Amino acid sequence: MMDGDILPPAILQRKAVVYVRQSTQAQVEINTESRRRQYELVEVARRRGFRAVEVIDDDLGRSASGMVARPGFEKLVAALCAGEIGAVLCFDASRLARNGRDWHHLLELCGLVEARVIDLDGVYDPCRPNDRLLLGMKGSISEFELGVIRARMVDAARAKARRGELRISVPIGYVWHRDIGLGFDPDIRLQQVIRLVFERFRQLASARQTHLSLTAEGVVFPRPSDGKRLTSFNWTPIRYRNVIGLLKNPFYAGAYVYGKSEKRIELINGRARKSYGHGKPPQEWDVLIRDHHEGYIVWTEYERNQALLAANAYGRAGGRKSGRGGRALLAGMLTCGRCGRGLAVAYTGAPPGRPTYRCDRPNLMLGLPRCLGFGGSRVDAAIAAEILRVVEPMAIEAALEAERMHREREAERRRIAELDLQQAEYDASLAERRYAACDPENRLIAAQLEKHWEAALRRVEACRARLAAPDAPDPATPMPDFRGLAADLAAAWSAPGVTTRSRQQLIRTLISDIIADVDEATREVILTIHWRGGQHSQLRVRKPRTGEHGCQTPEQALAVMERMATRFSDADIAATLNRMGVRTGQNKSWTAHRVASIRRVRGIHAFRSAQKDGFWLTMREAAAKLGVTSHLIRRLIKSGKLPAEQVVPGAPWQIQATDLEDDLVIDALKHKGHPCHAAGPDQLPMFPDT
Repeated sequence: MMDGDILPPAILQRKAVVYVRQSTQAQVEINTESRRRQYELVEVARRRGFRAVEVIDDDLGRSASGMVARPGFEKLVAALCAGEIGAVLCFDASRLARNGRDWHHLLELCGLVEARVIDLDGVYDPCRPNDRLLLGMKGSISEFELGVIRARMVDAARAKARRGELRISVPIGYVWHRDIGLGFDPDIRLQQVIRLVFERFRQLASARQTHLSLTAEGVVFPRPSDGKRLTSFNWTPIRYRNVIGLLKNPFYAGAYVYGKSEKRIELINGRARKSYGHGKPPQEWDVLIRDHHEGYIVWTEYERNQALLAANAYGRAGGRKSGRGGRALLAGMLTCGRCGRGLAVAYTGAPPGRPTYRCDRPNLMLGLPRCLGFGGSRVDAAIAAEILRVVEPMAIEAALEAERMHREREAERRRIAELDLQQAEYDASLAERRYAACDPENRLIAAQLEKHWEAALRRVEACRARLAAPDAPDPATPMPDFRGLAADLAAAWSAPGVTTRSRQQLIRTLISDIIADVDEATREVILTIHWRGGQHSQLRVRKPRTGEHGCQTPEQALAVMERMATRFSDADIAATLNRMGVRTGQNKSWTAHRVASIRRVRGIHAFRSAQKDGFWLTMREAAAKLGVTSHLIRRLIKSGKLPAEQVVPGAPWQIQATDLEDDLVIDALKHKGHPCHAAGPDQLPMFPDT
């Protein structure tokens, strides 16, 4: 032992600290020799003369680069500041620190309390310039070594990734095969559910709607149960993040991508902190190799999916809104023909308000007058009628296609249920074999295996019930009549089961954009429709005047009032309108008071009683005059013996008073007690005279 290695008694009275550290958990598990040699420093401290030796191994599996918190190192620094440590023993400088800041800070503290730094090469006194210089060089070499190692590893990984050979973590549905490289997961059930997600998105064009549709069908999705190894799964109800993760991952389009995300470094409480997983735009990805492996979809479909997802983003500039429901049929589809901005939807009036389309951006952003605005009810109805007119020639083909898609969906659902049943039967068989292989006397294990077996059998029964459910017809939900819907598109459009969201999605399937403008001279809303096929058409909708509302009396009701008012009472008119099924402007039934109110507003002359001149009689008045029942008068009218008129079908009969004195009527009244039907000329008697 050299003179410089001899420690003074004051230092030996303190305790020695052996600092043990390894950079990663893999080194802790695999590189046990390094950890053993670090623990042997306890004997080195005792040979140096220290009686109290403490081992700090709290930082096993933690990097010393300064990016990760090290509680063991902080404990060491705190003990140095308290003057309790006489020497710090480490395997080499890289164990204590891999960055200059922590290393020089430690040496500064050791110099202040005259503590020594001891490694396998000797004893160093930070108070001496030569030792301080040597320790500084060792720290710089350790920091440089870390940078070189990291740079070599990153460059090697990038070079391998550019060739598509770096075996990075792959998403669910893919595995690295030893011979062929990246390929499909051999689990057919897993492949089927991934393909089902992409197929449903092709139909619905919305990630949210895809998730709701699959959830309604009870589709389950694999969830890794072994961390990142992706070798075993638990099948749980599908989540929205499963759907959006599949749609946004380019690996499913056969592309090999490296460097999709980046790390970010922030200073938190004076210490650098790394955070990972921050996505980068596609143009900044480090490596993108198309057609690298077999994909679930093609690259063009992947790009189309990204465009649809971006367009469906709610509240973003330029985003085309997917059908989100609500009372406005054209929300997000109208563009101002004057400034080019999208028209906003506002709901006015008492709740629930009426939709109104208007261009408010110039007024809100620039203080300019509002470009235009109009009510939504008439425009929505006009676009719906135009859609039905355009679709009508292809209704039969569309109905057949809808029926085919419905059958395909049922087939997909059944296929998924069959795969679930196969997996459940395998799990039940495995649980049975495990239970059979267990010693029945070992009840601690046998009881648990028995519970697993019973749970697997219950899942088999649930899968069988789910598979048999579509086969049993449900009278509450019959098979849709697609051909019947094609014959009456208006009824299909207005059916109670059709939601506004479904209508919005249908419109977005056929129409890409609508340019709206208002012709103030003619008070018409001009709608320029851009159809998906590239065609354009123009539609004009009358804009209501100020104060005009949609609760107007139908023209048919007004026509009936004008024809009946001079001959019948308001009560008779109300009864006639109710029999005809005509409603008021507020969708109410008619009463005498409502008829009188409409007549006064419209200037229709009041009822003139038939009793004033006695020329026209009602059926009841004619019956009273002849002293018979109204039933007999009705029978005479139906047989044609008594002439009568009706203003409109369903209105009361009008009979001229002079017709009651006709010989046919008088003769019919004389035989009112006889059978109702007279014998025809060709009818033979039942009892002939003999």
